[in-house]
Amino acid sequence: MENPDMAYPVYNILPVDDPSADHAGMSFPEVKAAITALKKVDDLPMPPDVAWTPDMDMLSWLGSFFGFQADNVKNQREHLVLLLSNGMMQLYHAGPTFETLEASIVRKTRKKVTENYVSWCKFIGRKHHLKLPDGKHTEHFDERRELIYICLYLLIWGEAANLRFMPECLCFIYHHMLGELNRLLEFSGADDVLAVMPTYTGVNGFLNHVVVPLYTILKLEADSNNNGTAPHSSWRNYDDLNEYFWTSRCFKQLQWPLQTKSSYLVEPRREKGYLSRGRKPQSEKVGKTGFVEQRSFWYIFRSFDKLWIGYLLMLQASVVLLWHNGGAPWIELQKPDPFARFMSIFISWALLRFLQGLLDVGSQYSLVSKDTKLIGVRMVLKLLVAATWAILFIIYYRRMWWQRNIDQYWTEIANQKLYEFLYIAAAFIVPEVLAILLFIVPWVRNFVETSTWKVFHLMTWWFQSRGYVGRGLREGIMDNVRYTLFWACVLTSKFAFSYWLQIRPLIAPTKQILEATDVRYKWHEFFPDGNRAAVVALWAPVLMIYFMDTQIWYSIWSSGIGAFVGLLQHLGEIRNVEQLQLRFQIFPSAFQFSLMPVDDSVTRTVWAGAKDLLKRLSLRYGWSSVYDKMEWGQIEGGRFAHVWNEIIKTFREEDLISDREVELMEIPQGAWRVSVFQWPSTLLANQILLALYSIRYHRGDDKSVWNIICKNEYRKCAVVESYESMKHVIRKILKDDSDEFHIFIAIFEEIDFAIRKDRFTETFKLPELMEIHARVVELISFLLTRPAEKHKQKVVKDLQNLYEGLLHDFPLQPHIFLESIKARASYPQNNKGTELFMDAVELPDKGDEHFFKNLKRLHTTLSTRDPLLYVPKGLEARRRISFFSNSLFMTMPRAPQVERMLAFSVLTPYYNEEVIFSKHQLKEENEDGVTILFYLQRIFPEDWLNFLERMKKLELNESELWEKDDALELRLWASFRGQTLARTVRGMMYYKRALEVQTFLDSATEDELLGIKELLERGSSTNSRGSMRSIGSMGSIGSELEVAELNRQRKLEQDLANAAMKFTYVVTCQIYGAQKKANDVRAADILRLMKTHTGLRIAYVDERSESYFDENIGEYVTRQLYYSVLVKYDPDLKQEVEIYRIRLPGPLKLGEGKPENQNHALIFTRGDAVQTIDMNQEMYFEEAIKMRNLLQEFTVYHGTRKPTILGVREHVFTGSVSSLAWFMSAQETVFVTLSQRVLANPLKIRMHYGHPDVFDRLWFLTRGGISKASRTINISEDIFAGFNCTLRGGNVTHHEYIQAGKGRDVGLNQIAMFEAKVASGNGEQILSRDVYRLGHHLDFFRMLSFYYTTVGFFVSNMMVVLTVYTFLWGRVYLALSGIEESLTSGSPALENSALTATLNQQLVVQLGLLTALPMVVEDALEHGFTTALWNMITMQLQLASIFFTFSMGTRCHYFGRTLLHGGAKYRATGRGFVVKHEKFAENYRLYSRSHFVKGIELLLLLLCYLAYGVSSSSGTYILVNISSWFLALTWVMGPFVFNPSGFDWLKTVEDFGDFMQWIWFKGDVFVKVEQSWEIWWEEEQAHLRTTGLWGKLLEIVLDLRFFIFQYGIVYHLGITGNNTSIFVYLASWSYMLFAALLHFILSNANEKLAANNHGLYRAIQALAIAIITALVVVLWVVTNFTFVDIIASFLAFLPTGWGIIQICLVLRRPFLENSPLWSTIVAVARLYDLAMGIIVMAPVAVLSWLPGFQAMQTRILYNEAFSRGLQISRLLAGKRNRNID
Repeated sequence: MENPDMAYPVYNILPVDDPSADHAGMSFPEVKAAITALKKVDDLPMPPDVAWTPDMDMLSWLGSFFGFQADNVKNQREHLVLLLSNGMMQLYHAGPTFETLEASIVRKTRKKVTENYVSWCKFIGRKHHLKLPDGKHTEHFDERRELIYICLYLLIWGEAANLRFMPECLCFIYHHMLGELNRLLEFSGADDVLAVMPTYTGVNGFLNHVVVPLYTILKLEADSNNNGTAPHSSWRNYDDLNEYFWTSRCFKQLQWPLQTKSSYLVEPRREKGYLSRGRKPQSEKVGKTGFVEQRSFWYIFRSFDKLWIGYLLMLQASVVLLWHNGGAPWIELQKPDPFARFMSIFISWALLRFLQGLLDVGSQYSLVSKDTKLIGVRMVLKLLVAATWAILFIIYYRRMWWQRNIDQYWTEIANQKLYEFLYIAAAFIVPEVLAILLFIVPWVRNFVETSTWKVFHLMTWWFQSRGYVGRGLREGIMDNVRYTLFWACVLTSKFAFSYWLQIRPLIAPTKQILEATDVRYKWHEFFPDGNRAAVVALWAPVLMIYFMDTQIWYSIWSSGIGAFVGLLQHLGEIRNVEQLQLRFQIFPSAFQFSLMPVDDSVTRTVWAGAKDLLKRLSLRYGWSSVYDKMEWGQIEGGRFAHVWNEIIKTFREEDLISDREVELMEIPQGAWRVSVFQWPSTLLANQILLALYSIRYHRGDDKSVWNIICKNEYRKCAVVESYESMKHVIRKILKDDSDEFHIFIAIFEEIDFAIRKDRFTETFKLPELMEIHARVVELISFLLTRPAEKHKQKVVKDLQNLYEGLLHDFPLQPHIFLESIKARASYPQNNKGTELFMDAVELPDKGDEHFFKNLKRLHTTLSTRDPLLYVPKGLEARRRISFFSNSLFMTMPRAPQVERMLAFSVLTPYYNEEVIFSKHQLKEENEDGVTILFYLQRIFPEDWLNFLERMKKLELNESELWEKDDALELRLWASFRGQTLARTVRGMMYYKRALEVQTFLDSATEDELLGIKELLERGSSTNSRGSMRSIGSMGSIGSELEVAELNRQRKLEQDLANAAMKFTYVVTCQIYGAQKKANDVRAADILRLMKTHTGLRIAYVDERSESYFDENIGEYVTRQLYYSVLVKYDPDLKQEVEIYRIRLPGPLKLGEGKPENQNHALIFTRGDAVQTIDMNQEMYFEEAIKMRNLLQEFTVYHGTRKPTILGVREHVFTGSVSSLAWFMSAQETVFVTLSQRVLANPLKIRMHYGHPDVFDRLWFLTRGGISKASRTINISEDIFAGFNCTLRGGNVTHHEYIQAGKGRDVGLNQIAMFEAKVASGNGEQILSRDVYRLGHHLDFFRMLSFYYTTVGFFVSNMMVVLTVYTFLWGRVYLALSGIEESLTSGSPALENSALTATLNQQLVVQLGLLTALPMVVEDALEHGFTTALWNMITMQLQLASIFFTFSMGTRCHYFGRTLLHGGAKYRATGRGFVVKHEKFAENYRLYSRSHFVKGIELLLLLLCYLAYGVSSSSGTYILVNISSWFLALTWVMGPFVFNPSGFDWLKTVEDFGDFMQWIWFKGDVFVKVEQSWEIWWEEEQAHLRTTGLWGKLLEIVLDLRFFIFQYGIVYHLGITGNNTSIFVYLASWSYMLFAALLHFILSNANEKLAANNHGLYRAIQALAIAIITALVVVLWVVTNFTFVDIIASFLAFLPTGWGIIQICLVLRRPFLENSPLWSTIVAVARLYDLAMGIIVMAPVAVLSWLPGFQAMQTRILYNEAFSRGLQISRLLAGKRNRNID
């Protein structure tokens, strides 16, 4: 939107471009100091052709000389002013304020901005161009140079666009521009300024001449990736282009000015959609740099070779030691023969190194060029050295055993040979010994890796390529000890289990199989003399689990350690409202200690820290009585009351609690000036009655009575508050000048006197208190009805009753008491004309809400008989209050004042998701008549009632809500319970609200806390320096009251400005500009959010067309221009206004969308930190209060480093939506709590996972940003920020005293797409350079932590599935070949404990029990063991095991396919509410290849083994194969179990018809996947069209397994007559040829004759049937053919046909696609999908036909309330339909 003419310029946070503007923030001395410092440019050379004005500053000067855009200059001006002024505010100044910048702040900022640049210069051996004086003292400080260096970097960064992902490229640019800047700074006025002009200048000079050329080559490379399908090795991604600048060749080749003919800028050539480089290298061009990503399973080994070499060597050592009936390894190794055999591991070790060298050469050869010859030399040398070691070991090993065998014992000569071998082995392991030594002293390793000494470079060159990242990653000794002990426990458990229970039991059966000689094969065996295949079948599943089960042991140990760390952090100590009430009395003190600022005028010392620790312990454990009571009048209590009430207020605004609950939970502030702290009513409930009952018949004195009351703090406060409040009520309803008023005053004075003199029990009857209480309650109850004047008599009567009771019944000696009263007040005479109290009563005004509110509180306190344990009622409100309360007792940094806190921003990427639900979306019904609104009403019933109650105050009923303001209130209520942008924005803007409240509380006086409540409501008041910033003298403005009001208003404005300087929220709505042009409702909703939250900023990319005259062609040409735009809503102008518009070099999206979107908006963020928030997250007000504590973590060392990423805990708020959502929520909760806790401490390997983590903003903006964006390889963009952080020496921590909300997918299809996206992302991660470098640069134990918590988890999942495959295929092989029958007839060789242990472990993982253990542990920690156990049982009853098993299949499929073929892509899950039935065709499309095909294959294997295997009983068969049956059935039936109305008979019938229509519908250009099988089938095979040669070969090898069915089963057919000749198998192919011919004839007849000559077509069909029948009859008569052979033939030949189709798909291009066979292949593939669809649907149809399954499924899927509501809704829908009919 163009800005209209206005009286003042548009600004973002501060109008820094107009210092004279009347804005509170501009009066801050820190802001003035920053602006003044930036204007010190008077003696600098003036840029030519620029009209210089006094308002211009350093940034304007740089912009004029270097050609930066005007809006970039404006943006960075505000950015830098805020950085410097916020930095200044963090300093404490006891004296007067300052008008100049502090040297320490300027230097600190410059160091953070240029730290990476200086490090880069040091790495490549170039001297940096920062010409600054040495020394740290002020006299050596050149403020202008420091500032101008900061300005230059920020301006480069602000305009670099996509180049921001290339930090060292920016360093290269900065380096050369610094040199030019230094020449300008050293310019003498006597010289011509043109002589020192920068290389690139003029309007947009930097963009056009620096950014555009580099962006152009970046875009061309990105275009070369064919939308992410080209091999990674064939094009340069962001990392390749950046890592070019890691060597000094960038200075020699690219140079400055940029050489357009440089090899770096050579455009890639395209050939058939791929880059020619990778096929025909472009010798004149720079290729891949630093690393080549090749798609191969070998990268699992290559990236983590230390791990796999360790496993293989341990496996070999175990087998060697156990083969000769070995026992414990420590005993065996003392024997000479086992020890000598053990030495064979060195041969394997050397061979594995040789393999590693081969993999390096095979995958990284394209790195070698004329500039990088040393890389090739190192590869070849490592290969030769590894081969040499292997040969040496083999020779000396053979010599050793040769000598030993000749001597028949270990003679001296044989021992000598052994020692020679050991000497060679010692030399071989020298590098490993050195690595261990450096691990013990990590700082030495860090020094060696980061040193610039050439000798160290030479030493490390051999082991790994020297890269800019990955140096100095070792942690401190204590951290080393912690994670080393952890992994020592895990590995000890794993290898002990493997040695004794996996490997040892296999040794004897293996020997028996190898020694067996009487094996009778039932098929043609090509190698009949050995049984090695049987050994492979036996060992394969055990080995799979051997390589996987570390994941199980890691899960077990991490659960225990995570629970222990959580206990140390005091998580879960307040789990419910009961525990909350017990501790609430010390909350004010805990709040004051944890969340209110410490006095930072005093330097923090060790002793102060020790005192803080003691105070925290005192609060936590109640050691000191100082902290367990809070009296009214203490300012701490007032501050806590303000915040507590604000929390309760936000709960009510969110409809989490009702109005009544607000009354019960809030703390009255200064109500009636009660002398005790007024706790929430819910804490005082029934305390009065308990007190009365406890002292009613007490015989003691006053002290004992008071002690009874004071045993409970709440009881004491309730008694005192009630008594003093009753005094106030009496004063309120009686006239001051009446005798009755004075009598009551006298009565109260007499009671007070008795209490003071400890004579209360001597003066009054304690039993009568119950009667007095009843009369008081009666009076208050009637007053609460707000009686009119005509009901005054009732009040008089109640007062008379109370008067009589107090004067006559209550005293022990009424006459004496009456005399005392008469002495204090005039006693009224009994005037018969006027009733007592009739003239004295003055009813309170009905509109006096304050009085009646407090009166209701008094009534609640007096009359409640039962404890209010269920306040609040809503589970969400209870959870949030409990967590907030618990966090007050957890360890967190002390809070600074708001003005001294670190400033921060929040950044949320948004594309096209829901902003606010529309009326149509809320009303739209699914096939069951269920709407989203109905669904939410049932899922959140309490919230809905609270919402209606809130609307009733606005005089709106439910029907009127639909008409009021386009149903906005209804839409917002629903949107705040979905995963919408509105929910996210509301949550993030709580930060602003919290800061405004905290600004007031930081220094509010007692009077302000009690008397000026509107200040709190407006979120402001004075602060610690308010007096310095207020109006000092008002002159003759008016009265003191007016002066005070104006002064207060000024302070208010300044405090709001102060809060605004600390927090910025930017939502980067990438296509907001296009949405506005299209009048998209989402654009209107975004504007509505900006109106509601004026602090919200929207960044978007605007695309505009521009015509310009092209001199080359002599005519006007239209071009597209792209801009990064920032807008806000101006409440004064009442419209959206544009703040900044910065032109981009071209289209924004070159890589993955989300990181590109984040990157373009990052320049609009402010502060020291930036929090990344996704569209499915939210924040809570009570958690936002703790943000300034969290930010202080950046100033604290965690280990040897300060944090660069602060991890934040999450709560998954979608768990209540459905059972699937609950499973996903529980799984995700474990990941974001216990798992992250263990990763941070003790493992020190936590990454960034897209959670609400907080980044050190300046650290990241100079190191590539907060994510990576290369296409496909960085599809999981968030985690690469963590990889990049760790590799560059950052530190990631995790903090659980603060939490954010997070939504997750709630339907099975959504969850499956999410799992597919994550699994595909991990498949790409394995190929990435980041994972490879972390695997090689981290020490061994951190590498283990990294592996098993990232890609290793998915590798383990894949191995679990492969275990089932290897087990079943092995069993089928043994059964079909006849080996099983031969071996089990006389020996139990194939039934051993190792296989049982393996299957048990596999089942543990498969059923989700691996996930369940951490769930139970975390749930028990935070909610108690009983609750955790009940939740786990409930989960299992709701079929959680089916869900986890199904999800495992999803992960395995997409992870494996991505590794093998690629195909990773972003999958939009929708994040909506799943209340609709998914059609069968949709489920088939989504799960066919990932689950159904594999499930059917497993079922075929199980049936084949059932038919031909050997088992003693069916029970044995079931026990051995139960996990396999469960897996297969789950993969086939899972989508229908969790599909709403999945077992509804009518829907099943409809789904079948829809599926058949989809199968037979012909494809066309405009036909969608949902409409035609052909289109879906083409898309489903897309990965095979883009896979590489090795991927195709491996796919063919895997497909060959389907031919085993035919090969094995044909020999078992009766027709073969037990003939095992190879010709039997060859003859069986005649059946395949006959079936193919028959299909060809019938399909051609159908195509050509079905419509034109139907009679002939039917005749051909009849002839085919006759021929088949005749063949069957002939075979039946002539041969041994049986009916069973027909069924067995299907089991044999159908898998063969499927295998042929799969191989044909691989060979489609260039062989088959254009051949005549292709149409037949497609037709047969269609028939296979039809058959599989019918197989899958058959059990669904049966279960749908049976009664009861549908109701049970609904109960499993949804909670009980919604289940009931769904049934009612169906009835209503049916009735509605009948009415329509």
